[in-house]
Amino acid sequence: MNSKLTITRRAGGVIALLALVSGCASNDTQRIDVPSSANQAAAPSSSVATSDGRYAMSGDAYPLEPPDVTKVPDAEPRVEQPSRGGNRSTYEVWGKTYHVLPDATGYEKRGTASWYGEKFHGYATSNGEIYDMYKMSAAHRSLPLPTFARVTSLDNGQSVIVRVNDRGPFHSDREIDLSYAAAARLGFLDNGTGAVKVEAINPEQWLAERGRGGSGSSQQASAPEPRQVASSAPSVVARQMASNVSVSNSSMPAAPSQASISQPTPSQGGTGDAVYLQIAALGNPEGAQQLQQRLQVEQPHDVRIMSDADVYRVQVGPIRPGQETQARETLRQAGFPQVFVVR
Repeated sequence: MNSKLTITRRAGGVIALLALVSGCASNDTQRIDVPSSANQAAAPSSSVATSDGRYAMSGDAYPLEPPDVTKVPDAEPRVEQPSRGGNRSTYEVWGKTYHVLPDATGYEKRGTASWYGEKFHGYATSNGEIYDMYKMSAAHRSLPLPTFARVTSLDNGQSVIVRVNDRGPFHSDREIDLSYAAAARLGFLDNGTGAVKVEAINPEQWLAERGRGGSGSSQQASAPEPRQVASSAPSVVARQMASNVSVSNSSMPAAPSQASISQPTPSQGGTGDAVYLQIAALGNPEGAQQLQQRLQVEQPHDVRIMSDADVYRVQVGPIRPGQETQARETLRQAGFPQVFVVR
Protein backbone atom coordinates (compact mmCIF):
# COMPACT_ATOMS: atom_id res chain seq x y z
CA MET A 1 0.00 0.00 0.00
CA ASN A 2 1.30 3.45 -0.87
CA SER A 3 0.84 5.49 2.32
CA LYS A 4 1.40 8.74 0.41
CA LEU A 5 -1.35 8.06 -2.08
CA THR A 6 -3.90 10.86 -2.33
CA ILE A 7 -7.45 9.80 -3.01
CA THR A 8 -10.08 12.29 -4.08
CA ARG A 9 -13.13 12.16 -1.88
CA ARG A 10 -16.30 11.05 -3.50
CA ALA A 11 -18.78 13.88 -3.17
CA GLY A 12 -21.79 11.70 -3.86
CA GLY A 13 -21.20 9.65 -0.71
CA VAL A 14 -20.74 12.72 1.46
CA ILE A 15 -23.92 14.23 0.13
CA ALA A 16 -25.90 11.14 1.10
CA LEU A 17 -28.56 12.34 -1.35
CA LEU A 18 -31.24 12.00 1.29
CA ALA A 19 -33.64 14.20 -0.63
CA LEU A 20 -33.35 11.93 -3.63
CA VAL A 21 -34.13 8.93 -1.49
CA SER A 22 -37.17 10.52 0.06
CA GLY A 23 -38.56 11.77 -3.25
CA CYS A 24 -40.58 14.43 -1.48
CA ALA A 25 -39.63 17.51 -3.52
CA SER A 26 -42.45 19.30 -5.25
CA ASN A 27 -40.61 20.18 -8.48
CA ASP A 28 -38.65 18.21 -11.04
CA THR A 29 -35.21 19.49 -10.06
CA GLN A 30 -33.86 18.44 -6.68
CA ARG A 31 -31.17 20.57 -5.07
CA ILE A 32 -28.67 18.79 -2.86
CA ASP A 33 -26.75 20.64 -0.15
CA VAL A 34 -23.13 19.51 0.20
CA PRO A 35 -20.90 19.92 3.28
CA SER A 36 -17.97 22.22 2.48
CA SER A 37 -15.48 19.51 3.41
CA ALA A 38 -16.77 17.30 0.62
CA ASN A 39 -14.82 19.21 -2.02
CA GLN A 40 -11.42 18.50 -0.50
CA ALA A 41 -8.93 15.73 -1.15
CA ALA A 42 -7.15 13.81 1.56
CA ALA A 43 -4.62 11.04 1.94
CA PRO A 44 -5.77 7.56 2.94
CA SER A 45 -6.29 7.17 6.65
CA SER A 46 -6.56 4.11 8.85
CA SER A 47 -8.65 6.04 11.36
CA VAL A 48 -11.78 4.33 12.56
CA ALA A 49 -14.92 6.46 12.34
CA THR A 50 -16.12 7.89 15.63
CA SER A 51 -19.63 8.72 16.76
CA ASP A 52 -19.52 11.55 14.21
CA GLY A 53 -19.45 8.91 11.49
CA ARG A 54 -17.67 9.30 8.17
CA TYR A 55 -17.27 13.07 8.55
CA ALA A 56 -14.85 12.46 11.44
CA MET A 57 -12.42 10.61 9.15
CA SER A 58 -9.71 12.76 7.60
CA GLY A 59 -10.20 11.18 4.20
CA ASP A 60 -11.16 8.03 2.35
CA ALA A 61 -9.10 4.98 3.14
CA TYR A 62 -8.04 1.44 2.42
CA PRO A 63 -9.31 -1.18 4.87
CA LEU A 64 -6.81 -1.62 7.70
CA GLU A 65 -6.67 -5.36 6.95
CA PRO A 66 -7.45 -5.62 3.25
CA PRO A 67 -9.23 -8.90 2.46
CA ASP A 68 -8.51 -10.80 -0.72
CA VAL A 69 -11.15 -9.48 -3.11
CA THR A 70 -9.85 -11.27 -6.19
CA LYS A 71 -12.57 -13.89 -5.74
CA VAL A 72 -15.44 -11.46 -5.20
CA PRO A 73 -17.83 -12.37 -8.03
CA ASP A 74 -19.17 -9.93 -10.58
CA ALA A 75 -22.61 -8.49 -9.97
CA GLU A 76 -25.17 -10.81 -11.56
CA PRO A 77 -27.40 -8.93 -14.04
CA ARG A 78 -31.08 -9.41 -13.30
CA VAL A 79 -34.34 -7.69 -14.11
CA GLU A 80 -35.14 -5.10 -11.45
CA GLN A 81 -37.63 -2.30 -11.05
CA PRO A 82 -36.18 1.25 -10.85
CA SER A 83 -35.29 2.26 -7.31
CA ARG A 84 -37.73 4.53 -5.53
CA GLY A 85 -34.84 6.75 -4.48
CA GLY A 86 -32.15 8.39 -6.58
CA ASN A 87 -34.02 8.45 -9.89
CA ARG A 88 -35.44 11.96 -10.13
CA SER A 89 -35.13 13.21 -13.70
CA THR A 90 -32.89 16.11 -12.63
CA TYR A 91 -30.94 17.02 -9.51
CA GLU A 92 -28.46 19.73 -8.53
CA VAL A 93 -25.09 19.42 -6.79
CA TRP A 94 -22.75 22.36 -6.13
CA GLY A 95 -24.86 24.56 -8.39
CA LYS A 96 -24.69 22.18 -11.34
CA THR A 97 -27.72 20.35 -12.69
CA TYR A 98 -27.50 16.69 -13.66
CA HIS A 99 -29.99 14.69 -15.72
CA VAL A 100 -30.84 11.03 -15.12
CA LEU A 101 -31.33 8.94 -18.25
CA PRO A 102 -34.80 7.39 -18.68
CA ASP A 103 -33.10 4.05 -19.35
CA ALA A 104 -29.59 2.72 -19.84
CA THR A 105 -30.10 1.06 -23.22
CA GLY A 106 -27.05 1.43 -25.42
CA TYR A 107 -25.03 3.48 -22.95
CA GLU A 108 -21.30 3.27 -23.66
CA LYS A 109 -18.65 5.79 -22.68
CA ARG A 110 -14.94 6.00 -22.00
CA GLY A 111 -13.52 8.05 -19.18
CA THR A 112 -11.78 8.03 -15.82
CA ALA A 113 -12.85 5.78 -12.95
CA SER A 114 -12.11 6.45 -9.29
CA TRP A 115 -13.00 4.39 -6.21
CA TYR A 116 -14.40 4.87 -2.73
CA GLY A 117 -13.76 2.84 0.40
CA GLU A 118 -13.74 2.97 4.20
CA LYS A 119 -15.16 6.47 4.52
CA PHE A 120 -18.46 5.44 2.96
CA HIS A 121 -18.59 1.76 3.94
CA GLY A 122 -21.84 1.03 5.74
CA TYR A 123 -23.60 4.25 4.78
CA ALA A 124 -26.70 4.75 2.64
CA THR A 125 -26.37 5.01 -1.12
CA SER A 126 -28.54 7.32 -3.20
CA ASN A 127 -31.20 4.65 -3.68
CA GLY A 128 -31.39 3.84 0.04
CA GLU A 129 -29.27 0.69 0.04
CA ILE A 130 -26.14 0.23 2.15
CA TYR A 131 -22.74 0.66 0.53
CA ASP A 132 -20.54 -2.40 0.93
CA MET A 133 -17.02 -1.79 -0.33
CA TYR A 134 -16.45 -5.53 -0.73
CA LYS A 135 -19.21 -5.98 -3.31
CA MET A 136 -19.22 -5.11 -7.01
CA SER A 137 -21.07 -1.81 -7.08
CA ALA A 138 -20.60 1.69 -8.47
CA ALA A 139 -21.83 5.27 -8.52
CA HIS A 140 -22.74 7.17 -11.68
CA ARG A 141 -24.19 10.62 -12.28
CA SER A 142 -26.78 9.78 -14.93
CA LEU A 143 -27.44 6.04 -15.26
CA PRO A 144 -30.78 4.90 -13.79
CA LEU A 145 -30.60 3.15 -10.43
CA PRO A 146 -30.00 0.27 -10.52
CA THR A 147 -28.08 -0.35 -13.74
CA PHE A 148 -25.76 -3.27 -14.42
CA ALA A 149 -22.65 -2.26 -16.33
CA ARG A 150 -19.47 -3.82 -17.61
CA VAL A 151 -16.42 -1.73 -16.75
CA THR A 152 -13.25 -2.52 -18.69
CA SER A 153 -9.80 -1.17 -17.87
CA LEU A 154 -8.24 0.45 -20.93
CA ASP A 155 -4.82 -0.08 -19.36
CA ASN A 156 -4.85 -3.86 -18.85
CA GLY A 157 -8.02 -5.18 -20.50
CA GLN A 158 -9.48 -6.54 -17.26
CA SER A 159 -13.24 -6.16 -16.88
CA VAL A 160 -15.84 -6.45 -14.13
CA ILE A 161 -19.61 -6.24 -13.92
CA VAL A 162 -20.96 -3.83 -11.34
CA ARG A 163 -24.40 -2.80 -10.13
CA VAL A 164 -24.80 0.99 -10.13
CA ASN A 165 -26.77 1.99 -7.02
CA ASP A 166 -25.37 5.41 -6.12
CA ARG A 167 -24.80 8.92 -7.49
CA GLY A 168 -21.41 10.47 -8.21
CA PRO A 169 -18.60 11.18 -8.81
CA PHE A 170 -19.20 14.94 -8.97
CA HIS A 171 -15.92 15.84 -10.61
CA SER A 172 -15.98 16.88 -14.25
CA ASP A 173 -13.12 14.58 -15.19
CA ARG A 174 -14.66 11.40 -13.75
CA GLU A 175 -17.01 8.95 -15.44
CA ILE A 176 -17.72 6.45 -12.65
CA ASP A 177 -16.89 5.70 -9.01
CA LEU A 178 -16.22 2.02 -8.30
CA SER A 179 -16.34 0.07 -5.07
CA TYR A 180 -13.06 -0.95 -3.44
CA ALA A 181 -13.53 -4.53 -4.68
CA ALA A 182 -14.21 -3.48 -8.27
CA ALA A 183 -11.20 -1.14 -8.36
CA ALA A 184 -9.00 -3.89 -6.92
CA ARG A 185 -10.12 -6.31 -9.61
CA LEU A 186 -9.31 -3.72 -12.29
CA GLY A 187 -5.90 -3.03 -10.76
CA PHE A 188 -5.93 0.70 -10.05
CA LEU A 189 -6.25 0.90 -6.27
CA ASP A 190 -2.76 2.32 -5.83
CA ASN A 191 -3.14 4.85 -8.63
CA GLY A 192 -6.50 6.03 -7.32
CA THR A 193 -7.93 6.36 -10.84
CA GLY A 194 -7.86 4.45 -14.10
CA ALA A 195 -8.98 4.79 -17.70
CA VAL A 196 -12.07 2.65 -18.36
CA LYS A 197 -14.88 1.92 -20.76
CA VAL A 198 -18.38 1.71 -19.24
CA GLU A 199 -21.04 -0.33 -21.07
CA ALA A 200 -24.58 -0.71 -19.76
CA ILE A 201 -25.93 -4.27 -19.76
CA ASN A 202 -29.47 -5.13 -20.82
CA PRO A 203 -30.48 -7.72 -18.17
CA GLU A 204 -33.19 -9.34 -20.30
CA GLN A 205 -30.80 -9.84 -23.19
CA TRP A 206 -28.08 -11.02 -20.81
CA LEU A 207 -30.34 -13.66 -19.28
CA ALA A 208 -31.75 -14.75 -22.64
CA GLU A 209 -28.28 -15.28 -24.07
CA ARG A 210 -27.55 -17.60 -21.16
CA GLY A 211 -30.76 -19.57 -21.52
CA ARG A 212 -32.31 -18.18 -18.36
CA GLY A 213 -35.07 -16.07 -19.89
CA GLY A 214 -35.58 -12.36 -19.51
CA SER A 215 -38.40 -12.29 -16.99
CA GLY A 216 -36.60 -13.59 -13.92
CA SER A 217 -37.23 -11.63 -10.75
CA SER A 218 -34.48 -10.07 -8.70
CA GLN A 219 -35.02 -12.72 -6.06
CA GLN A 220 -34.63 -15.53 -8.56
CA ALA A 221 -31.41 -14.08 -9.92
CA SER A 222 -29.89 -13.00 -6.64
CA ALA A 223 -26.66 -14.43 -5.31
CA PRO A 224 -26.74 -17.40 -2.92
CA GLU A 225 -26.83 -16.82 0.80
CA PRO A 226 -23.39 -16.42 2.38
CA ARG A 227 -21.93 -19.21 4.48
CA GLN A 228 -21.70 -19.19 8.25
CA VAL A 229 -18.35 -19.89 9.88
CA ALA A 230 -17.73 -21.53 13.25
CA SER A 231 -15.37 -20.11 15.89
CA SER A 232 -11.64 -20.90 15.82
CA ALA A 233 -8.29 -19.66 17.12
CA PRO A 234 -7.31 -15.98 16.78
CA SER A 235 -4.25 -14.51 15.10
CA VAL A 236 -4.85 -11.06 13.61
CA VAL A 237 -6.46 -8.11 15.40
CA ALA A 238 -9.59 -7.07 13.49
CA ARG A 239 -10.43 -3.65 12.12
CA GLN A 240 -12.35 -1.58 14.68
CA MET A 241 -10.98 -3.63 17.60
CA ALA A 242 -9.80 -1.33 20.39
CA SER A 243 -6.11 -1.30 21.27
CA ASN A 244 -6.73 -2.97 24.62
CA VAL A 245 -7.97 -6.24 23.10
CA SER A 246 -6.15 -9.20 24.60
CA VAL A 247 -7.25 -12.79 24.13
CA SER A 248 -5.18 -15.70 25.36
CA ASN A 249 -4.52 -18.46 22.86
CA SER A 250 -4.90 -21.03 25.61
CA SER A 251 -8.47 -19.90 26.31
CA MET A 252 -9.64 -20.35 22.76
CA PRO A 253 -10.61 -23.47 20.79
CA ALA A 254 -8.43 -24.95 18.10
CA ALA A 255 -8.92 -23.89 14.52
CA PRO A 256 -11.69 -25.84 12.79
CA SER A 257 -11.31 -27.87 9.67
CA GLN A 258 -12.71 -26.68 6.35
CA ALA A 259 -15.72 -28.93 6.97
CA SER A 260 -16.94 -26.61 9.74
CA ILE A 261 -17.92 -24.00 7.14
CA SER A 262 -21.55 -24.57 6.27
CA GLN A 263 -24.58 -22.96 4.70
CA PRO A 264 -27.07 -21.22 7.04
CA THR A 265 -29.94 -23.46 8.04
CA PRO A 266 -33.59 -22.47 7.47
CA SER A 267 -34.01 -21.78 11.19
CA GLN A 268 -31.43 -18.99 10.93
CA GLY A 269 -33.74 -17.02 8.67
CA GLY A 270 -36.82 -17.13 10.89
CA THR A 271 -36.11 -13.93 12.78
CA GLY A 272 -39.17 -11.95 11.69
CA ASP A 273 -38.43 -8.22 11.93
CA ALA A 274 -35.10 -8.81 13.68
CA VAL A 275 -31.91 -7.36 12.21
CA TYR A 276 -28.16 -7.88 12.58
CA LEU A 277 -25.61 -5.16 13.28
CA GLN A 278 -22.49 -5.65 11.19
CA ILE A 279 -19.31 -4.74 13.05
CA ALA A 280 -16.58 -5.46 10.52
CA ALA A 281 -15.69 -7.25 7.30
CA LEU A 282 -12.29 -8.94 7.42
CA GLY A 283 -10.02 -10.83 5.08
CA ASN A 284 -9.21 -13.77 7.34
CA PRO A 285 -11.30 -16.04 9.58
CA GLU A 286 -8.93 -15.86 12.54
CA GLY A 287 -9.29 -12.11 12.96
CA ALA A 288 -13.06 -12.43 12.60
CA GLN A 289 -13.19 -15.18 15.21
CA GLN A 290 -11.11 -13.15 17.66
CA LEU A 291 -13.51 -10.25 17.25
CA GLN A 292 -16.46 -12.63 17.64
CA GLN A 293 -15.17 -13.92 20.97
CA ARG A 294 -14.59 -10.44 22.31
CA LEU A 295 -18.11 -9.35 21.36
CA GLN A 296 -19.64 -12.41 22.98
CA VAL A 297 -18.13 -11.26 26.27
CA GLU A 298 -18.87 -7.54 26.00
CA GLN A 299 -22.53 -7.56 24.94
CA PRO A 300 -25.54 -9.86 25.45
CA HIS A 301 -26.48 -10.79 21.87
CA ASP A 302 -25.28 -13.68 19.74
CA VAL A 303 -22.46 -13.01 17.28
CA ARG A 304 -22.16 -14.72 13.92
CA ILE A 305 -19.56 -14.73 11.16
CA MET A 306 -20.82 -14.86 7.58
CA SER A 307 -18.32 -15.79 4.87
CA ASP A 308 -18.70 -14.77 1.25
CA ALA A 309 -15.85 -14.86 -1.30
CA ASP A 310 -13.15 -14.81 1.41
CA VAL A 311 -14.69 -11.80 3.16
CA TYR A 312 -15.67 -12.57 6.77
CA ARG A 313 -18.47 -10.37 8.12
CA VAL A 314 -18.90 -10.16 11.90
CA GLN A 315 -22.54 -9.51 12.80
CA VAL A 316 -24.31 -9.13 16.15
CA GLY A 317 -27.86 -10.42 16.41
CA PRO A 318 -30.57 -11.14 15.84
CA ILE A 319 -31.66 -7.80 17.32
CA ARG A 320 -35.38 -7.65 17.96
CA PRO A 321 -37.55 -4.55 17.41
CA GLY A 322 -36.99 -2.16 20.29
CA GLN A 323 -33.52 -3.54 21.09
CA GLU A 324 -31.49 -1.78 18.40
CA THR A 325 -30.90 1.53 20.20
CA GLN A 326 -29.57 -0.17 23.32
CA ALA A 327 -27.53 -2.63 21.26
CA ARG A 328 -25.88 0.22 19.35
CA GLU A 329 -25.08 2.03 22.60
CA THR A 330 -23.56 -1.10 24.11
CA LEU A 331 -21.40 -1.58 21.03
CA ARG A 332 -20.38 2.08 21.06
CA GLN A 333 -19.23 1.78 24.65
CA ALA A 334 -17.29 -1.34 23.69
CA GLY A 335 -15.41 0.64 21.04
CA PHE A 336 -17.51 -0.03 17.94
CA PRO A 337 -19.31 3.21 17.01
CA GLN A 338 -19.64 2.42 13.31
CA VAL A 339 -22.07 -0.40 12.62
CA PHE A 340 -24.73 -0.90 9.99
CA VAL A 341 -27.91 -2.89 9.74
CA VAL A 342 -28.12 -6.18 7.85
CA ARG A 343 -31.57 -7.63 7.29
